[in-house]
Order: sequence, then C-alpha cells, then structure tokens
Amino acid sequence: MGTIKDWVLDMREREKPAKEIPPGVDTSVPNIARVYDYMLGGTFNFPADRHMAELTLQIAPDAPVLAQEHRAFLRRTVRFLAAEGVRQFLDIGSGLPTQGNTHEIAETAAPGARTVYVDIDPIVILHTRQLLAASATATIVQADIREPDGIVQHRHVRERIDFSEPVGLLLCAILHHLHDHEAPGEIARHLIAALPPGSHVVISHFHNPGSSRPDVALQAEEAERLFNERLGTGRWRGREEISGYFSGTDLVDPGLVCVPDWRPDPGEYQFRGTRYYGDYAYTSLTYQSWLGGVGRKN
Repeated sequence: MGTIKDWVLDMREREKPAKEIPPGVDTSVPNIARVYDYMLGGTFNFPADRHMAELTLQIAPDAPVLAQEHRAFLRRTVRFLAAEGVRQFLDIGSGLPTQGNTHEIAETAAPGARTVYVDIDPIVILHTRQLLAASATATIVQADIREPDGIVQHRHVRERIDFSEPVGLLLCAILHHLHDHEAPGEIARHLIAALPPGSHVVISHFHNPGSSRPDVALQAEEAERLFNERLGTGRWRGREEISGYFSGTDLVDPGLVCVPDWRPDPGEYQFRGTRYYGDYAYTSLTYQSWLGGVGRKN
C-alpha cells in the first residue's frame, strides 16, 4: 500500500477532460456527483470539483478509500437483494456511472433484473442515458427525491417497476444531502410505504457519533461545514436518526454498521479503520463516519 499522499497524487494523474456538458450546466461551481466521481478516480469532473475534493482531503485524507468501500457496499447489498429474490431495483440519487453500477451487478446476479435510476443532475442523466442506450433492462429518469410521489408515480418508473412485486430501493449517499427542513425521514417513509412486502431498502448515510467519539465528531463537523459552504448540502447525522430512516422495515444482520463492515466478502481485503505503512499505523476517523444497512419490509 502507498501513503495517503500517494492516493492524492494518483487521483491528480487521473485528471482528464470531462465529457459532454448539457446546456446550462455551470462547471465553475462544484457539484457533489462530480466530486464523488473524482474521489472514485472518474473523469466526469472539472477543476471546481477537483478543488472541492482537495479541500475535503485536508479534513479526511482517506476519503477516496471510503468512497471505494462504499461502492463495494453497494455491490454486496445488490447481490444480497438478488439472492433474496429481488428482481427490480429503484436506485435514487444514483450519481455518475462508474465501474460496478447497480444494473450491472443486478443483471450478473439475476439475469433479466430490471433497474430504474433516478437523479436530478443533468450531467448524470446525460451520461447514464448514453451508458444505457443499448440496455433492455435499465433506464434513468430525471426527478427530485424531495418529491417522492413524483418518483413513485413517474410513468417511466411504472413501466419498469411492478409495485405488486418485491422492489430493491436504494437510497445510497442521498439522504445526507437533504437538509433537516426537507424532512429526509418523511421522504424515506413515503418511499418505503409504496413498497410491497418482501421489498428491501438499502440506506447509507454520513455519520456523526457525537460524544461517544469526539475525534470523529470533530472531523464530521468540519466536513459538514465545508460541504455546506461549498456545495450547499451535507449533513452528518447521529445513529438514532439514521436508524429511523428504516422505519417500516426490519434491519437485517449485521444491522446499521460502518459500510466496510456490512457482510464483507470472504477473502476480500477488509478495511477496519487502520492502515499500516511499515511500522506506522494510520487510524481512520472517516471509517466511523459512513454507516449503511439493509431493511426488509415484511
């Protein structure tokens, strides 16, 4: 393994001109989907997004590692849902396409599985549509999670998703971009209420552990301040509040945990919050600040 500095340099080396830009998109302003894309080593980002990422790295140097761990969490949960018999997936706040997208994982685990992506970002819409141009089982619709009924009742969602059969609802890294006054809990409950029995919901969310881990809490507060100043969004919430978003479901084992700890694959490198560089041990605070889980609706 390299050093944290190596991770930053590696990301800089990956910088390439971003692809087609939809009309009206201001690339001089950072965008959360593109910042996340940069953290994952993608190319759909611009100088403003990369600058925002660099500022984030000053607070959380191992943020790219957790971004990769979050993608691994997504892969494991989608495979789990497929093993539970889910054959249709509704991925809200899907973000820019990268390696191991939901529909690819689902179709590998269960050929013929259907996926509908939902996002509000025009660049996400453009590039996902290009990716899915030849797909018979996946599509994307442009909609706002703050209007959940507009998603559930959307014509193109209804064309692909049969709400009389189990649905896999993915709310990964999206609810923490809703402000408190936008009622993320109410939105989650509305979406879960639309699901039939046998459905599952996957939620991941930035976490502030408060007084139980003051060092992690301090990092979370600094990151939250940066995100809101630069992106206008981002909330690191407590475990109890995040748990409440699963209302109407039963959490499956191992419950709500740090994302690397959700059913890691046997033999897979398991990040447990410490990285070793020779005799030096780097303890990650970021590891504690991203929780995820899966709920089953009975």
